[in-house]
Formats: sequence, C-alpha cells, structure tokens
Amino acid sequence: MVKNSLFDEAWKLLQNSIVEFEGKPIGTLAAEDKSSNKLNYNQIFIRDFAVSAFAFLLNGEHKIVKNFLEVTLKLQGSEDGMDCFLPPKGLMPASFKITATSGKDILIPDYGEKAIARVTPVDSAFWWIYILRAYIKKTNDLEFAKRKDIQNAIKLILELTLTNRFDMFPTLLVPDGSFMIDRRMNVHGYPLEIQALFYTALLSAKEMLIQNSRNKNLLEYIDKRLGQLVYHIRKYYWLDFEKINKIYRFSIEEYKENALNQFNIFPESIPGWIYNWLRDDDGYFVGNLGPSQMDFRFFTAGNLLMIINLLADEYHSKSILKLIFNKEKELIGEMPIKICYPALEGKEWELLTGFDPKNIAWSYHNGGGWPVLMWYLAAASVKMKSTDHFKKVIKIAEEKLQADNYPEYYDGIHNRLIGKEARSRQTWSIAGYIIAKTLMREPEKINILAFEESPEIISRAHSNGKELDY
Repeated sequence: MVKNSLFDEAWKLLQNSIVEFEGKPIGTLAAEDKSSNKLNYNQIFIRDFAVSAFAFLLNGEHKIVKNFLEVTLKLQGSEDGMDCFLPPKGLMPASFKITATSGKDILIPDYGEKAIARVTPVDSAFWWIYILRAYIKKTNDLEFAKRKDIQNAIKLILELTLTNRFDMFPTLLVPDGSFMIDRRMNVHGYPLEIQALFYTALLSAKEMLIQNSRNKNLLEYIDKRLGQLVYHIRKYYWLDFEKINKIYRFSIEEYKENALNQFNIFPESIPGWIYNWLRDDDGYFVGNLGPSQMDFRFFTAGNLLMIINLLADEYHSKSILKLIFNKEKELIGEMPIKICYPALEGKEWELLTGFDPKNIAWSYHNGGGWPVLMWYLAAASVKMKSTDHFKKVIKIAEEKLQADNYPEYYDGIHNRLIGKEARSRQTWSIAGYIIAKTLMREPEKINILAFEESPEIISRAHSNGKELDY
C-alpha cells in the first residue's frame, strides 16, 4: 500500500465510511458530511461504491467488495410483466440504505422512484458488472464468478440491455439524467458515458460467462454488439478538426444509402467556441449523437473510460489526452477536473436545464470540477504509458483536497470555488484520489481496471462496417 500522510488520512476516511449489514462490511456511504440535510448522501450508491471498490481492490482489500456483490444480488429487479412501477428483470438500484424494522436490519433499495427527478439508474447494472470483473481480476476467485446466482445476474442484465430494443442503433437509448449526470442537462438519447459503460459491461460479461452450450447464443450476441459499438462509436462520435470541416460542408436531407451526413446534422449547429478551442492535433468523442443532434460538448468520464476499455484506439486515446492537457487551464484548472465543457449559459441554461439553480453555469454537473474524475484520468494516463502530465494533476489535488475537506465538487470557470452545495468528505472524492495515487506508484495494477484490445472484436467491427453505414 502507498504510504504518505495525505494518503493515510484518505485511507482512514474511506475506512470510516464503511457500512455494515448483518455484521459484514457491505459498502461505503456516499458522504460522511455532518450537515443536517443529508438527502440521500447517507446511502450506498452502486455507481459511487464502484470507486471505493476499485480503491479497496488496488490496495489489497477485497472482502467488502465480495460482500457488496452478494448483497446487491438480492436487490436486482426480477419482475415479469408490464408494470412500469416495478423494477424489471436485471435492473440494479441506484442506491440502497439499511433500516431497522422490528429489531432487524433490512435493505431498502431505490430504483429511481425516490430519487430527485425520479431518474432511472441505467448505469448501475453496468457498474455492478465492472466491479465484479475487477474483483475477479484481483482475486482470481473463479468459483465465485461461476456461481449460479452470479451467472444469472449477469444474464439478466444482458437480457435487459441486449434484447429489448426499439431502434436499430447498436448504442443504448436512455433518458436524460440516467448516468453520472443525473439531472436535466440535455443528454437524453445516446450519451457517450452510457455507451462506454455498456461496452465495459459487455467486455466484462464476455470474460465471466461460462463457455457452454447454454450461453453460446448470448456470447455470440455479445461479440456482435461489441464489434458494432466499436465501428459505430469510432466512426460517428469522433470529432477532430478534419471532421469539423466535413460537417461544415454537409448537405442536408440526403436520402440515399451512401449519404455523408447520415444523421442529418445541420452545419449551423456547430458552436462558435469550438473553432478556436479544438487544435489540429487533438480530438475527442462527442457527448451525444442522434437524429439531427450532435452534442459538441466534451464529457470527461465517457472519453476517459473509452481509453480504459479500449473502445478508443491508440490514435483516439492519445488525441483525447492531448486535448485535456492542451486545455489544462479550462479542464483541470485549480482543482481537477471538469465533468463537461463548456457550461450551458443564459437562455440555453434556462431552456435545457429548466432554470436548475444547482446547475448554474460552471457549477455541479454544468461544468463543475469533480475530484472523483482523477481516477479516470490516472487510469487512462497509465494505460497509455503517459503519466508525466498527470503528476502535476496529483500535485494540484494534494494541495487542496485535504484543506478543503474532500468536497464533492468545485465551482467556477477554473474550479477555484468549493461547490455551493458540495458535501464534505465525499467518499468517491476520497477514493478517486486513492486510486490515482496508487496507480502512479504501482502502474502494473492497471490490469485490475483496464482491458486489452481484442483483434477479434476489431476484425468484427471492420466486417460490420457496411452493415452499419446507415
């Protein structure tokens, strides 16, 4: 384990956030904030615990992760039928809490019905599979992965996301606010972060599903979708200045099989800020893509996860990292790192967020700075064997995190202000720092979190190319 005073304090705070159920540690609170208005920060979020789980696994503790995986199995949706008020088969809750009833502790899950804005947790099941895969990579506990209930949980998630389809894109169609950005921010449709998580979950499931005749068809579906996602995301979501030039000259209303403007993107939708912001030698994957919609904003989590899971190729990965460090002032600022760029302002903010007072420009999900994203950037930098720039990021974080009491997020165009409503001792801010610091000291541990490129998937992506040229 890494040793220094700040790391030791962060590790102690992470340990203090642990929650027990039936005498076993099963997760970590979202925050240990002492304010009276706790909202749901005193619960265990699957998405948040993923960061804690990775921090524990990288530093040799895995029992809590196994306990978490077993407990959450009991909360997975299993309802048949058409009742829209019940969690369907495969759905994992956004969060859960422990409540004492008649002298006995019980688990109370939230599938979105109690959440602010009643947001359905599309990403929770993907994070659950990713946690499971990381646990197996660390412990090599193959017998656990082969357990009937674990295998069934994986299959339920895949059946929910692979078979029930309304459209013909390989990407997932989801509502606004269905992932880390869980408030209205005009990201409904096919947001990048969900596609990156979907790909991660499929890769993880492919590794852990038992190779037998019963799983043969499902594994074939996984292979096919992986290839389709690689082709679709790399071709249509990628944006560099060469692509900007093409969009600028797009024709619209092209009704033919070989149309250049397949999604009917209007050249006038290119935002003015991007011409001076995007350099010739960098690029990124756009935040969203759909009919007549290209969201040109840079979303950090999705782009970095694409490097970690190799949905991005080497060229894309290097270009994304170049962009982040070329735009260090805008994206990293005085406390890493912005969740998205640029912020929605003025009339755009009014219309697209519904006057959301928490998501004012350069705050919270609307261009705020989130310390948790350090682990994404650290993992991507280690994966690409390019950590020199990230060392500066760690130094910036160490100068402020402890003094600011590990806040949830930062505000301001350069992340100078502690978030107006940020909780202190936010667990994933703490765990994100622990992961980043550990990977900097022990880069070989990246294999617990990252993936290797599969020639089979890339070959399938190329063979599927004509099929997917809509």
